[in-house]
Amino acid sequence: MRMSHLFSQTLRDAPADAETPGHQYLLRAGFIRQLATGIFSYLPLARRSLTKIENILRDEMNGISGQEVTMPVVHPADIWQETGRWYQIGSEMGRFKDKNDRDMVLSMTHEEVVADLVRKEVRSYRQLPQLIYHIQTKWRDDPRPRAGLIRVREFTMKDSYSLDADWDGLDKQYRAHYQAYFNIFHRCNLPVIAVKSDVGMMGGQVAHEFMYINPFGEDTLLLCDHCNHSANRQIASFVKRKEPLEAALPMERIATPHTKTIDELASFLDIPTSKTAKAVFMIATIPGVLSKEERFVFVIIRGDMEVNETKLANAIKAVELRPATETEIRAVGAEPGYASPIGLDNILIVVDDLIPHSPNLVAGANMEGYHIKNVNIGRDYQASIVTDIALARDGDGCPRCGMPLHTARGIEVGNIFKLGTKYSEAMGCYFLAQDGQSKAVVMGSYGIGVGRLLACVAEAHHDEHGLIWPITISPYQVHLVLLAGKTGISGFDANNIANSIYNDLIASGIEVLFDDRDVSPGVKFNDADLIGIPIRLTVSERAFQNGGVEFKIRSQSSKSVVQISEIRQFIQNQIFTLHFEIEKQFTTNRVSPEE
Repeated sequence: MRMSHLFSQTLRDAPADAETPGHQYLLRAGFIRQLATGIFSYLPLARRSLTKIENILRDEMNGISGQEVTMPVVHPADIWQETGRWYQIGSEMGRFKDKNDRDMVLSMTHEEVVADLVRKEVRSYRQLPQLIYHIQTKWRDDPRPRAGLIRVREFTMKDSYSLDADWDGLDKQYRAHYQAYFNIFHRCNLPVIAVKSDVGMMGGQVAHEFMYINPFGEDTLLLCDHCNHSANRQIASFVKRKEPLEAALPMERIATPHTKTIDELASFLDIPTSKTAKAVFMIATIPGVLSKEERFVFVIIRGDMEVNETKLANAIKAVELRPATETEIRAVGAEPGYASPIGLDNILIVVDDLIPHSPNLVAGANMEGYHIKNVNIGRDYQASIVTDIALARDGDGCPRCGMPLHTARGIEVGNIFKLGTKYSEAMGCYFLAQDGQSKAVVMGSYGIGVGRLLACVAEAHHDEHGLIWPITISPYQVHLVLLAGKTGISGFDANNIANSIYNDLIASGIEVLFDDRDVSPGVKFNDADLIGIPIRLTVSERAFQNGGVEFKIRSQSSKSVVQISEIRQFIQNQIFTLHFEIEKQFTTNRVSPEE
């Protein structure tokens, strides 16, 4: 491709709203352009890289017996109503009516479509297992698009769906995807870790996310350097520090003026916050079959800990949580700042599982300016649910080895889910098993955001001058720069030499971006660094005087001169070396998900 014909232009400066280095460089280098918030056009350079990513995805999916299909972007609402997600998902879902006034959906994901296919195509255990995948456009009306392609509303995703006769089959396909996903990210030269995660709106029983560690990430991860345990903080468990055992003491109401916070209370009584019971009030939206209801939730956790809202939502099967207002709190008989569940009836009380191991806590008296000493669960109040709802933090003990955990920020680039029979039972996906019984198909779902993967590679591979693409997904392999200039050197014709090299490399199957523009050398070199193609060749008078053409690897500062007659073989060797260097950076050992 000649840059004089390229449908793209570089920018001197990035737009003010470009937040991250990768986002800035993708804009400045002419890879993407924003149409609207969270909606982007991919220009030719980006499209070439995306195609290479998609081919890597296809290669790895085909390698685990995947079959590519294409499923619709627009779905009838009734299949989403069958599973209940039509009623559970809020404004992120793109809903509209067709000309016949039928409710329709813009695809967020394709579990329902797959289940509809399965109930039409699969009749017998002899047709299982199966693995289908596609690379398709999605729409999620995200309220907070950010960081360019990291968080968008319209995007392309590779989804694959495994279909099995039993859970053992699902386990095998889940492990196969786990390994394949590491292969994909390694081939794109993106370092990732896999962490246990929340199943979220997908449902199911087990999920893992593949995370690129980056300070601009929105997810907080809990990591153990000792045993390599990892988890998204949404679901992260940890070793909780239990209080020493002691006999339950009689309750005692005490005056505690101006102590509405845990810190104020602990300071006033000169006790550690671990000896207090913190009350948190939430309004939970609980989905029904055809509607939703709101419930008041009274949460109790030890005063030295914080509530993990994802754990709480999962415990009560809520799709949304919001803080209760003071009016709502008083309506159930509690007093904001001085509340406890003592004496309250007909409300949902959720208690962290450390509370039963924390005797004689100080809790509110449901009276302004007063608390109660020596409050004990079971004797003084009852819980509707006792479970882990605590937020893991830096320094908490690893649940596997007990060593301190530490936090890191991460960007999710892929996820895998054991869906089980959630969708197949809801939509009547049954098959005749070998024993003659009718059984539900066991499903798995696996996704990678293609544009987000491109964006993460841009975040991982750049310097102060621009992008540095891995050879595997670079839009071109070679950036050929022509410095024409005036010269009196015998035998030197820059245009003829550059065009000859260009045509020869193209004929050899090498991908070349040829900067043949009539602009200054400084502009050409700056653009070459900005675009970030891994190999640069420069046809110039100086290089010709030194015996050939200047060669440079984008990620290195050194330069050398290659004889013109040797360029083709030399470049082929360099491309092979760059591929090999990516391969050797990562382990090829088999990996298995942490259950």
